[in-house]
Amino acid sequence: MLAPIIKKNDKLANILIAVFSVVVFVAVTFLSKFSINVELPFDKHIFALINAVLNTAVAILLVVALIAVKQKKYQLHKNLMFTALIFSLLFLVTYIAHHLLAGEARFGDANFDGIVSEEEKVLVGNARPFYLVLLTTHIILAATILPFVLFTAYRALTGEFEQHKKLAKRTWPIWFYVAATGPIVYAMIKTYYN
Repeated sequence: MLAPIIKKNDKLANILIAVFSVVVFVAVTFLSKFSINVELPFDKHIFALINAVLNTAVAILLVVALIAVKQKKYQLHKNLMFTALIFSLLFLVTYIAHHLLAGEARFGDANFDGIVSEEEKVLVGNARPFYLVLLTTHIILAATILPFVLFTAYRALTGEFEQHKKLAKRTWPIWFYVAATGPIVYAMIKTYYN
């Protein structure tokens, strides 16, 4: 096992994790309601593509990190998980940028009027309910996983590996689901970006 990196202070950790998680949740929720109309010298939807690439990378990192820890390659596991955290933070920045600069797209809105008519719903058929279920579960789990990811990382950083392992068994699958479904959501919605 690895040596602890930080000194255990559950009270401070709980406060910092809670504050950071709430700030991120409020920022994402609040900022997703607004858009900024700015002319950019590049396609503003590049941020959505970057989001999909980052989510894909996080999903891959999570799988490789899981394999590494099962092979008792703890330093490699730590490095991979740290990279996954950094990529997730970059995702957050580009996610906010995309929503601020590009607004919201609606699945099935072929004429880009912001309304999915009955005719447009018929055109996409069963793909729309599938997309909405996928998107809803992705958003709900993405909104709730952050404090668990941070607390799981905190347990590892303090050297509490048994607690870390218990938390990771629940946190990892949800984080992986969020990371893996992100690119699928992007692939399904990208044709409706205007």
